Amino acid sequence: MSRPTHVPRRRVLFRLLALVAVVLGVAGVVPAQSARAAAPFKVIAFYNGTYDAAHISFDHEANAWFPQAGAENGFTYTATTDWNKLNAADLADYQVVMFLDDYPHTAAQQSAFRTYMDNGGGFVGFHVSAFNDDSSDWPWYHNTFLGTGTFKSNTWGPTAETLRVEDAGHPATADLPATFTSSVSEWYSWQNDLRQNPDIDILASLDPSTFPVGTDPYQTWYGGYYPIVWSNRNYRMVYNNFGHNAMDYSTNTALSSTFAGAEQNRLLLQEIKWAAGQPGSVTPPETRTGPIRGYGGKCVDVAGAGTADGTAVQLYDCNGTDAQNWTVGSTGTLTALGKCMDVTGAGTADGTEVQLYTCNGTGSQVWQPGPNGSLVNPQSGKCLDATGPSSANGTRLQIWSCTGAANQSWTLPS
Repeated sequence: MSRPTHVPRRRVLFRLLALVAVVLGVAGVVPAQSARAAAPFKVIAFYNGTYDAAHISFDHEANAWFPQAGAENGFTYTATTDWNKLNAADLADYQVVMFLDDYPHTAAQQSAFRTYMDNGGGFVGFHVSAFNDDSSDWPWYHNTFLGTGTFKSNTWGPTAETLRVEDAGHPATADLPATFTSSVSEWYSWQNDLRQNPDIDILASLDPSTFPVGTDPYQTWYGGYYPIVWSNRNYRMVYNNFGHNAMDYSTNTALSSTFAGAEQNRLLLQEIKWAAGQPGSVTPPETRTGPIRGYGGKCVDVAGAGTADGTAVQLYDCNGTDAQNWTVGSTGTLTALGKCMDVTGAGTADGTEVQLYTCNGTGSQVWQPGPNGSLVNPQSGKCLDATGPSSANGTRLQIWSCTGAANQSWTLPS
């Protein structure tokens, strides 16, 4: 008898017990999974943000995109660099765990994560969270859970490729076309052939039409079979090979976005919902990312590329860095470096300064286009304003009564 393809084995006993309850006519019993299906859920993402500008760029993008996507798809998103939060008490509050750019390395963290997954938790991993060149480093994770073994090779430079859906019946791939274009990424291959592992369900792979893969002839794949997205049938988990943006390393400027494609974004959101036990199709949020230009031809900039709550938002010469790379959310948020443009203290008075702050869904972080190119904060009824008016580097942005003046005119990314 073949086993269920997409139901972790640990849940089979629970479902059999639920069926027995129905047969016995137990009234008023709602299966726990059904009761949870419509409820909001929580996602926690772990990352370091310290190694390789391409990985750091992806971290920043993820920490801006997922809160916006969550607001439209029934989940909240918390990002942390504190891997010690991988403990039973903290994980009990979350339905899905993400690893953005690494995996846990202490025995306590590893044990807590394994217990979480064994007990039915959800997981979504990206790119370097599977990287491993030491076969003795956490064998359960690399050999059993991911199935990869050690890292074998990579392509270079980062490229967008055609992906082929291998399992169209999985909830994560619902409504996807047979092939679709990925975001730009560097691609990894592995020691183990995942096709030979009966626990691994390959959801998408490189389509044969996409070869060659890479731009450096010494790091280019000219053919072969390369899984890109897969799940382990024993767990609610999905791993994604992508998560490495193209970069101009000399200027630390991102040249691509991991969240640029509607089909891949749909895949990601359906992975998350399935991992949380909430299958169903999703609507990926519209993503527009780039500089916001304003008074004197200057760009809206996060001072010093800081990420601390309260960091000043200012005018500065346009330079193409992540500090000037703003994502326009369909809910009205403006995010950079993983945080939101925010009216300090939820103020409404003229002259209240604008800052960078953790995204929290409040009215102080909503901006709507208004007349004459203005950006209006509906909570205060005031416009985003270059203080002074001045276009000097370092000019703070504030809210002010809308005047239609040039220092309140902004051009958003298209």
